[in-house]
Amino acid sequence: MFKTLKDEIDAVMARDPAAKSRAEVLLLYPGLHAVLWHRAAHALWSKGWKLFARAISQFVRWTTGIEIHPAAKIGKRLFIDHGMGIVIGETAELGDDVVLYQNVTLGGTALHKGKRHPTLQNGVIVGAGAAVLGAIVIGENARVGANAVVLADVPPTATVVGVPAHVVSKKAADEKCEFLPYGTECNEEADPIMQTLEILGKRMTAMNARIHELETQQKTSAPDFGFDAANDAKVTPSAHKK
Repeated sequence: MFKTLKDEIDAVMARDPAAKSRAEVLLLYPGLHAVLWHRAAHALWSKGWKLFARAISQFVRWTTGIEIHPAAKIGKRLFIDHGMGIVIGETAELGDDVVLYQNVTLGGTALHKGKRHPTLQNGVIVGAGAAVLGAIVIGENARVGANAVVLADVPPTATVVGVPAHVVSKKAADEKCEFLPYGTECNEEADPIMQTLEILGKRMTAMNARIHELETQQKTSAPDFGFDAANDAKVTPSAHKK
């Protein structure tokens, strides 16, 4: 039990630079509290004490803002950062070393009693505000960007963003980026705003080139009616009299 507790605390220390000591993590981190209470609730659920298990999960929801159904299966070293607003459904399954940020939903999209919540394999990172919905599988070391809505399987090591989510990268983290906060790319110098502006600049350049091409084609293919706007527009008084 103490070995498991130490591993859980070490996982927080490794992923949160704001954590100053193990005592601080143990006493003041609601994400850790929610995980530890869930393990107790899950044990009760597995033994058939479902009402007591649900009572524990509701108590934890009230005290931490994190709602984990006691039937959910959670692996080792789950790190819930900030935590408020997180929902993990009944048939959700999480592997080892998964990271969830605030306002993440692992929800179901069906009303039947079977598997209806997602499976997150080892090392998955889900950014703030993301919703992973349905009985889908998020592959090992995949990254889900903030506010993404994931409705289909995600391959291992991929990064998905958007609504609905789509793959923007399939690169695995290298040795310099063992942990990728908020599901970001493995590049400390990559500013997402500058990347977006660069993409928009390239599109504008391509659009301007296309407009210039169309204008050139229009000029070369326009019929000649023999009308000179500069000369024929000059109407003399004598022409009016005639």
